Amino acid sequence: MSLVRVHNLAVSLDGFATGIGQSLDAPFGHAGMRLMEWFKATATFHANIGEPDAPATPDDAFAARWGEGVGVEIMGAGKFGPPGWQDDAAWRGWWGDEPPFHTPVIVLTHRPRAPLAMGDTTFHFMDAPPADALAEARSLAGGLDVRLGGGPATVREFLAEDLVDLLHVVVVPVILGRGGSLWRGLEGLEERFDVASATTPSGVTHLTFTRRAR
Repeated sequence: MSLVRVHNLAVSLDGFATGIGQSLDAPFGHAGMRLMEWFKATATFHANIGEPDAPATPDDAFAARWGEGVGVEIMGAGKFGPPGWQDDAAWRGWWGDEPPFHTPVIVLTHRPRAPLAMGDTTFHFMDAPPADALAEARSLAGGLDVRLGGGPATVREFLAEDLVDLLHVVVVPVILGRGGSLWRGLEGLEERFDVASATTPSGVTHLTFTRRAR
């Protein structure tokens, strides 16, 4: 069966993967871009914005795995748009006319709408619990893996239901003090996984949780 994978999920030292006060002008709330500076320096990021010749950094050894063998993404409503996007019929996501996914994407929202095709990415909007969303994602994935794209509340829900096979967390040396927690309610999570860590010259630490055999 295909795997469920999380990649490049950045968290602060105090465990927050986004700040508070998310808006159109502040996609990560009060965190700003502090959690993503490491990623913006990677060749993977530059390729996603149409700059394919940027030099690789040590962080690319992790960042580039984002797209390998992935046939579909699941994301929460907060990743698709700022609070209130459901009231704007013209909202088409943060990414312009050519989103970087190049696969089907399931957006979890309590207010579904018709599918939205943009280039070779099609967004499907569902109101469904994690297991049902995963079943639908696998039906769209063509036998490839499912990427769980965030935000932290969505990843936390899938972890709580033991539906994640690989979790790549990037610990960024900043303290946010408040925001969207990745770890809340997941005491003992590490017991399900083999955990490896690597620190790069950018100052971040990559934690990779690989699900032990069931």
